[in-house]
Amino acid sequence: MSRIAARFAALKADGRGGLIPFLEAWDPDGATSMALLRGMPAAGADLIEIGMPFTDPMADGPIIQAAARRGLIAGVKVRFILDMVREFRKDDQATPIILMGYLNPILSYGPQKFCEDAGQAGVDGMIIVDLPTEEADLMLPHATANGIDFIRLVAPTTDDVRLPHVLNGSSGFVYYVSITGITGTRSASSADLAAAIPRIRKVTDLPIAIGFGVRTPAQAAEASKVADAAVVASALIETMAAHLDEDGKAKPGTVELVLAQVRALADGVRGR
Repeated sequence: MSRIAARFAALKADGRGGLIPFLEAWDPDGATSMALLRGMPAAGADLIEIGMPFTDPMADGPIIQAAARRGLIAGVKVRFILDMVREFRKDDQATPIILMGYLNPILSYGPQKFCEDAGQAGVDGMIIVDLPTEEADLMLPHATANGIDFIRLVAPTTDDVRLPHVLNGSSGFVYYVSITGITGTRSASSADLAAAIPRIRKVTDLPIAIGFGVRTPAQAAEASKVADAAVVASALIETMAAHLDEDGKAKPGTVELVLAQVRALADGVRGR
């Protein structure tokens, strides 16, 4: 059983949904993002998403676009992100790690080599935002061969005819993009979520995580009840961005502030 499947099984046994916080690698530098990664499990993260900075993050709103730019300015490379996961695994063998990013850097690295190195580093899942379902064979065989779950995005515009096609070959969990639009701009209504999630459950037994627009403990709690987990990204990045100095460096206490926010989100998901 993969780490992702094991974690969702444990959450189900506990009778609750999960929290999946997001951090952008190397935002604003390697040391800060590494400190956040190390601190997230103790703060209540059930799974963790790491964003891979890219120059044209078409699905992301201005908050995560700025985070990606800071990471690129700091000199991040794909191999540094894998090293980051490898370092994390020295102390944590249980928390699932998902890489979320775009295809171009992976093509540059080499799809097979990327999956081999990611699997060896301890990556559990990958979400490639701009990889069409029709071209999934570029990555899926290599991900499967290296024990990496291939996580698909489903949007409100994914109709009932296309839905089984999109989810074919997927594993780990389904990432439900709860709004039509970019990250961090608005939130889906309770009614929208209540209608969307049962439609997805009809065609898959995989857990469902809701992302794009989940910002507060209350929203995370609702999303994790309607589905199986809540993904929170822009709200955390926004907190860090607000505590950078004039040189773009994290001020003292910035990591602690973001982890306190993760803790509050975790409390919301846990009903505390």
